[in-house]
Amino acid sequence: MELRDYIRILRKSWVLIVLCTLVAVGAASTYSILQTPQYSATSKVVTLTQSSGSTADLAQGNNFSVARVKTYAELATTPIVLLPVIASLDLGITPAELAKKVAAAAQLETSIIDVTVTDTDPVRAADTANAISNSLTRVVEEIETPDTTDATSPVKLTLTQEATVPIAPVSPNVPLNIALGALVGLALGVGIAVLRETLETRIRNTHDVEQLTDLPILGGIVFDPKAKERPLIVHVDPRSPRAESFRSLRTNLQYLDVGRVDRSFVITSSIESEGKSTTGANLAIALADAGSRVLLVDADLRRPKVADYMDVEGAVGLTDVLIGRADLADVIQPWGKGQLFVLPAGHVPPNPSELLGSTRMTQLIAEFNRAFDVVIFDAPPLLPVTDAAILAKNVGGALIVVAAGRTHKNQLTGAIAALNNVGAPISGLVLTMLPTSGPDAYGYGHYGYS
Repeated sequence: MELRDYIRILRKSWVLIVLCTLVAVGAASTYSILQTPQYSATSKVVTLTQSSGSTADLAQGNNFSVARVKTYAELATTPIVLLPVIASLDLGITPAELAKKVAAAAQLETSIIDVTVTDTDPVRAADTANAISNSLTRVVEEIETPDTTDATSPVKLTLTQEATVPIAPVSPNVPLNIALGALVGLALGVGIAVLRETLETRIRNTHDVEQLTDLPILGGIVFDPKAKERPLIVHVDPRSPRAESFRSLRTNLQYLDVGRVDRSFVITSSIESEGKSTTGANLAIALADAGSRVLLVDADLRRPKVADYMDVEGAVGLTDVLIGRADLADVIQPWGKGQLFVLPAGHVPPNPSELLGSTRMTQLIAEFNRAFDVVIFDAPPLLPVTDAAILAKNVGGALIVVAAGRTHKNQLTGAIAALNNVGAPISGLVLTMLPTSGPDAYGYGHYGYS
C-alpha cells in the first residue's frame, strides 16, 4: 500500500477511528476514577563508617559504605526490619504484605538509601517510611556490631530526611492514563481500518481496478439514486454531469481499436445489476447525438431490458430473425430524432448460447457492421452464463462494466479470464455506481467537466 492509500483509509474510516479513540479515552477515565488513590512518602538514610580520620581510612570507609549499601537496601524489606514497624504502628498486616508497599533503593555511587512507602493513607505512608528507616538503622547496627565486650559497629545508618505527608496521590495518574488511552484507541482504530481495507474484496474506485488489470478504464459513471426512474439520462437530462460522463465515454471509445474497421462492441459485466444495459443505452444515444449511425442490439436473450428502457415494442426481435421467423428490416426500430436504431431481443429462447454462437448470428454481425457506424450489443453477465464470451469473440471487442461497491475483485478477474479463454478481445472497462462524495468519490474534472 502507498501513502495515498493510507490517507484514503483515514478519510474513509475517520468515524471508526474517532469512535475507537473516544471509547478508549472513556475506558481510561473510568479506570482512573474507580482506582483508589495511592500516596507515596520517601525517607532517606545515609550509611556511614567509623574511621580513625586518616585519608586512607576515609577512602576505605567510603568504598565500604558504597559496597554495603545495596545489602542494607535489600534488608529494608525483610521481616527483621518490618516486624517492629508493624507492631509499633499497629498495622495489622503481615511482613510480606507490608513488603509489597515498600521500595528501598540505593542511589547510584552513593551511600544513601531511599525508603519509599506507598499507601492509600498519606499519613500512614509517611509514618511507615520513617518507622522502617529507624528500624533499619537499629537492625544494621545490631548485625554489624561484633560479639565482643564494649564493641561498636563499624557502620552507622542515620536518618537524614524524614518522610513528609504527601499532598497529591501518585496513582492513578489521570492525565497519563487518558493520554495512553487516546494513543491505544487511535492505534486500534487505525489498525482496524487498515485491516478492514486489506480484507475488503469489493472494488471501490479506479485505483482498485488498476491494481488488478492493465486494461484501460474508458470512463466512470457516478451513482444515481434515481437511475431506475430515469435510466436514459442522456436523453432526459442531457446537461447533467452524469450525461456528460457518457459523452466522455463516447469520446474515449472513438480512440479505441483504431486499426479495427468494424466498430462493434459487446457491453457486458461480471454479474447482474452492474448497470450494463443503461450504460449501453446511454452510450448509444450519445453516439447518435454526435452524428453516428448507431444500432443498439439487445443480445441478452435471457433477461432482455433494452425494449423497456428505450420504450419500444419488444415482442419481435433478434431471436425471431435468428430462427428465420422475421426479416431484419421489419424488427429494427428507429429511435429518437437522430440516427439511432434499436433491435430488441424478441422472444426468450430455450437455447440462447447456441443462437448467439450460430452461423446466422455471425452473418448478422457482418450485416450490422456494413449498415451502421457503431453497433452496441447488450449481452448477459460473463460469470453466470457464456453468452457474452461467445458473442464478444465474433464481434471483436468487449466493454466490461464494473459496479463500484458491488463487484468483487475475484469476479472482475473471473470475467476477464472468461473472455481471454475464448480469445475475445477486451477493449476496456467502464466503472459505474461510483460515489459522489468521500475518499472514493469520482471527479468529473478528470474528464474535463466541471
